[in-house]
Amino acid sequence: MFQLPFHTIRPATTAHLAQTMTMLSLTAEELRQQIESELAANPALELINERRCPTCHRLLPKQGLCPICSQPALFDSSEPVVFISPREDFYPGSISPQSEDLPVDNFSIATEDLPTYVLRQIASELDASNRKIAAFLLTHLDEDGLLTISLLEVARYYHVPLGDVERVQRIIQRADPVGVGSSSPKDALLSQLDILSETRLIPPHARELIQSGMDLLSRHQLSELARRMKVPLRQVQQAYRFISENLNPFPGRANWGDVRQPANSRLDVFHRPDVIISYLEGDVEKPLIVEIILPLNGTLRVNPVFKKAIHEAPEENKDSWKSDLERASLFVKCLQQRNHTMQRLIHRLVVLQREFIVKGEEFLKPVTRVQLSKELEVHESTISRAVANKTVQLPNKRIIPLSSFFDRSLNVRTVLCNLISQEQRPLSDSELVDLLEEYGYKVARRTVAKYRAMEGILPAHLRQASS
Repeated sequence: MFQLPFHTIRPATTAHLAQTMTMLSLTAEELRQQIESELAANPALELINERRCPTCHRLLPKQGLCPICSQPALFDSSEPVVFISPREDFYPGSISPQSEDLPVDNFSIATEDLPTYVLRQIASELDASNRKIAAFLLTHLDEDGLLTISLLEVARYYHVPLGDVERVQRIIQRADPVGVGSSSPKDALLSQLDILSETRLIPPHARELIQSGMDLLSRHQLSELARRMKVPLRQVQQAYRFISENLNPFPGRANWGDVRQPANSRLDVFHRPDVIISYLEGDVEKPLIVEIILPLNGTLRVNPVFKKAIHEAPEENKDSWKSDLERASLFVKCLQQRNHTMQRLIHRLVVLQREFIVKGEEFLKPVTRVQLSKELEVHESTISRAVANKTVQLPNKRIIPLSSFFDRSLNVRTVLCNLISQEQRPLSDSELVDLLEEYGYKVARRTVAKYRAMEGILPAHLRQASS
C-alpha cells in the first residue's frame, strides 16, 4: 500500500537531482553545447529570441545588464551584487564569445611556452635543416628544461651525423635560459660554466666539482669533497659558493620571456570565464558586481504549442510526445536549479574572499568545500561539482580557476615567493619558517620545502641570490 507512491516519486526526484548535478558541473561553454543538443533532439523544448533576465524574468534591451538585478539594494561594499547574466558578450560592445574571431587579448595574457621562446631566439642562427632538428629537440624537453631523448636517437631519426645534432644542442644551450636543452643537470651546469668563463674568472676546481662531485655537492658535503680532490677546504667552499650563486642545474625552472613567467606555473590560458567580477562604476570602495554567465541568446521554455497539441496527438505518438514534454520540463527546471545553486555559492564565496579579490593572493582566507557546504546546507559533492572546471575573471581582468578560492596554501606560497625574491642571500628553509611566522603563518620546515618545490624554487644551496 505504501510502496506505490514510493516507486512513483523516486524516479522523478532522482532524475531531477541527477540532471541538476550534471548541469552544475558544466562550464558555460559546455552548458551551451548541452542546451543546443537538447533543443535539436527535443521538439517540446524551444528557445525564444528575446533577452530576458534569468533571475527577475524582465525583458532586457539588446545590450547591457539587467537594470534591476545588477544594482545593489544598499551601497554596502561588503555585500556583492550577484546575478545570472544572459549576455553573449562579456563586455559591453564586444562581440559574441561564441565567435571564432574573438580577440584573445580581451580576456587574458597569452603565455609563451619554453620551446617556442627558445626557438624564437635561435632561429636566425640555423639553416632550414638544423631548424627542424632544433624544433625536435625542444619538443622533447621536460619541465626542468632537460632533454628526454638522446642525441643519438635524434641523429638516427634525421639520418644526420651525431656531430650535427651536438652543434644544434650547443646553440640551444646558449639561449635563455642558459643550459636549456642539456642532457642532464650536470651537462646544464657545465654548459653554463663554459658561457660564464667567456666573461668572468671561474674559481679553481669549479669544473672538477661538477664533473666528479655532483653527488656530494648536492648534499653539501664539502669536507668530503676536499678530501677526495686533495685540495684545501677553502677552495672547495669558494667554488661551491660560485656554483650555487651563478649556476642552475634545472634551467627550465628559471624565469623566461617578457613577463618573466615561472616555468613550473600552469600554462593554461583561460579566454572565456564562467564568472565575471568587477567594481560597481569602477570604484573599489563600492560593492563588487558578479555576473554568472548563462550562454543563452534567448529564453528557454517548454513549447506551449507542443503542450497543447499533445491532447490531439495520434494514439501511437502520445507516449513519446508525453516523454518529450516531461523531458523538456525537467530540463528547464534543472537549468533554473543549477543557476540558483551557482548564485548562492558564488555570493557566499565572494563575501568570504573579498580581500583576496580586491587586494591579491596574500589575502586569501582558508575556506574549504566542507565549510561552504555546511553554510549553504548542501552536500559537499554539490560544491565540488559547482567549482569544477569553472573560471573567474577578477576585477584586474586576470582569469583564474574558481578552485583557487579554496587553495589554502596560495597565500603562504605568495608570501614565500616574495621573501625569496627579496633575499640578499639564499635563505634556508629554516630561516624562511621564522620569517613566515613573523607574517602570521606557522608552518613546518618540510611544508616550506614542499611549497618551494610547488613554486619551482631551488634549495638555498642551489639558488642564486637576488641582486
